[in-house]
Amino acid sequence: MDQKVRHTEVCTQDGSVDRHGNPAIRAKTGKWLTAILILVNQGLATLAFFGVGVNLVLFLTRVMGQDNAEAANNVSKWTGTVYIFSLLGAFLSDSYWGRYKTCAIFQASFVAGLVMLSLSTGALLLEPSGCGVEESPCKPHSTVKTVIFYLSVYLIALGYGGYQPNIATFGADQFDADDSVEGHSKIAFFSYFYLALNLGSLLSNTVLGYFEDQGAWPLGFWASAGSAFAGLVLFLAGTPKYRHFKPRESPWSRFCQVLVASTRKAKIDVNYEDMNLYDSETQRTGDKKILHTKGFRFLDRAAIVTPDDEAEKVESGSAYDPWRLCSVTQVEEVKCVLRLLPIWLCTILYSVVFTQMASLFVVQGAAMKTNIKDFRIPASSMSTFDILSVAFFIFAYRRFLDPLFARLNKTEPNKGLTELQRMGIGLVIAITAMISAGIVEIYRLKHKETASNSSSLSIFWQVPQYMMIGASEVFMYVGQLEFFNSQAPTGLKSFASALCMASISLGNYVSSLLVSIVMKISTRDDLPGWIPGNLNKGHLDRFYFLLAALTAADFVVYLVCAKWYKYIKSEASFSESIAEEEV
Repeated sequence: MDQKVRHTEVCTQDGSVDRHGNPAIRAKTGKWLTAILILVNQGLATLAFFGVGVNLVLFLTRVMGQDNAEAANNVSKWTGTVYIFSLLGAFLSDSYWGRYKTCAIFQASFVAGLVMLSLSTGALLLEPSGCGVEESPCKPHSTVKTVIFYLSVYLIALGYGGYQPNIATFGADQFDADDSVEGHSKIAFFSYFYLALNLGSLLSNTVLGYFEDQGAWPLGFWASAGSAFAGLVLFLAGTPKYRHFKPRESPWSRFCQVLVASTRKAKIDVNYEDMNLYDSETQRTGDKKILHTKGFRFLDRAAIVTPDDEAEKVESGSAYDPWRLCSVTQVEEVKCVLRLLPIWLCTILYSVVFTQMASLFVVQGAAMKTNIKDFRIPASSMSTFDILSVAFFIFAYRRFLDPLFARLNKTEPNKGLTELQRMGIGLVIAITAMISAGIVEIYRLKHKETASNSSSLSIFWQVPQYMMIGASEVFMYVGQLEFFNSQAPTGLKSFASALCMASISLGNYVSSLLVSIVMKISTRDDLPGWIPGNLNKGHLDRFYFLLAALTAADFVVYLVCAKWYKYIKSEASFSESIAEEEV
């Protein structure tokens, strides 16, 4: 009876299923009901994560007794580990567990790490009582207590890192891209997802950051644990309504099969204008056959049917050997990954610019006038303007700019900017942000106070550079999420989201390397360098202009890569074909 009822109800066309493994009914699953739960979950998880991360350097110096260099190095390692774990989470999701199970397991690990950190901080690490503030650091800790601390923070890194790339893709799974209405909602979801991330970090940077800075470490950490637990409960509450995609065979096995098969056939003579390519007739529901493209022609050899392939098939009495012959779709999946890599590499330099907001922008702001009468503005709190800018431009783009570009588009009416175009705009805005920061630094040096390391120029002169970074994020990072999700092969959606996180991680490393190179070159002949401890003796403006020039060069390379890129072209999915036949 249930099957008859299900047959008369409209199911999704993208191959998604409900929690029982049956085709998902459009009216009863997914859409904004579950997407909103995921967005709130993302906001709460981000609040919890940055509630620890935003002041981790201070915790290491004030509570764990580390010096500034050691603490900064440990935070860099911890942050890098988060992004490494994101690749692990993506692999488990795409190959074995599926996105829902992966998100649930890693979120539970995240909550466990936060609870362990909260308990250990209050019971073990804050000794003597009242320590943990700038004026009163804590006493040295035993090896056991130190191990417990590091175990808890790396459990947090494991949980948040493994969860983060999957939750964005799982949220997008709640919308059927093959439906015109839900397809538009799916695109909008990524904008609201990035907004939720920023709103969560806003609360952690302001409210939790303030209490932790005042020495209330257990309060801040327990608030983070409570936020993460509430997010997990909300996530689990949507279980009956979620849409799922079953994990497929390991995408890396399919990837390697193409490389091995094409290498095995490296010596055969091929007429690329007239090839007998293997196109498998076997498809799973929701699969789409990707049409053949001309690029990376060497890989096409993996899909060429040779007499040896036919003979082996007859001899074995079964299907073709997948390590000798691959389908056109399988070959095109590998081509797709190879085409994505140059675009991804071009985003790393943008991430170098983005990371300045949490490093040199703060250093620059601390060397400016930060007082309004008796109230002192923390330099790090200026990132609030970045978050407000993100919120403003997300709504402005969705409500005004996208419809405007759609009306102006004469080539493809009713279609706004492509993801690649938006990413390019993000690079241009990032260039202007660096130029703005450099100009502010020039004026800051003109108003420097020789008696101190500061300047009489107000910190609010930094507002434009923060606002421009926020605007660039909306075009670059939101566009990047949409682009990688739409262009990645079906079995690599979570890995594509992990690549977005990896670009930020590499941006941090490249930024550190660039600063080291600049300082090594600029400190010759007893010069203080461009970025000395006392900025009044340096030339931070030159570093900003250098970043602007490097990003401009990166933009030129990006234009070439974007022009070269070929979008995926697919036939109708197997589920769509079935629906058409039934009609």
